[in-house]
Amino acid sequence: MSFISAIVLGILQGLTEFIPVSSSGHLVLSQYFFGIGDDNSILFELFMHLGTLLAVFVFFRRTLWELTKSLFSWKNTMNREIHRKNRCMILYLGIATLATAVIYLIFGDLFKQIYENPAIVAGLLLVTGGIVFVSDYLKDRGVPASNMGFWRAILIGLGQGFAILPGISRSGSTITAALATGIKRKDAAHFSFLLSIPAILAANISEANAFMQLDVKQLHSYLAGFCFSFITGYFVIAFLIRLIQGNRLKYFAVYCWCIGIVSLLVMAF
Repeated sequence: MSFISAIVLGILQGLTEFIPVSSSGHLVLSQYFFGIGDDNSILFELFMHLGTLLAVFVFFRRTLWELTKSLFSWKNTMNREIHRKNRCMILYLGIATLATAVIYLIFGDLFKQIYENPAIVAGLLLVTGGIVFVSDYLKDRGVPASNMGFWRAILIGLGQGFAILPGISRSGSTITAALATGIKRKDAAHFSFLLSIPAILAANISEANAFMQLDVKQLHSYLAGFCFSFITGYFVIAFLIRLIQGNRLKYFAVYCWCIGIVSLLVMAF
């Protein structure tokens, strides 16, 4: 993959990772239509996800620090309730991550095969459009993420698990699942972003051996894509949180439908 192609795809990854339009679906279709593919597209995508993962770490650095402190704060102080809620949040993130892992272990190999079938990816973008469209009409019942409970965490984790499919938006499926169970809109967005951390780390650890086999030229291109993925991803996070709170995700649903339909028509003719 050329240096310029990696930068373009890195920007695309940063723009689409957090907004609910499926970054993996966009990468697959971009590589298919514009001939800027890579023999190891899944590995390249994972590398780009590291860029957006860094964006999550930087944007939520204070939240992550508070969660970490709460793990070691068990004394009966005036902040004990805050620490209790933070520990509950960590527990639910762990439960949701385990649910995602179960889906990956059962269906992971099957899902990876779809990366080689752009027509299915385009069709799954239509599904994402439906998921995202519904989210704007789900009532905010005010349940804080720290009180979501076991079953809500499982449902959100399952949503993330099926988003391993290229074309299914991870943020769209997890946010919609959270909203469907009554989680507050802002909390749903924050939980979705935080939940991406263990998922992306696990995916990259599983491909650690493949990373070690990259030659120097490939590594330079991948690092360029990583940097641009981080920069664009960082600025998109705050933008998306405002949209979720304002019930304005339906526009992304229309976008997904348009991209999916146009892609299928072009492939057909």
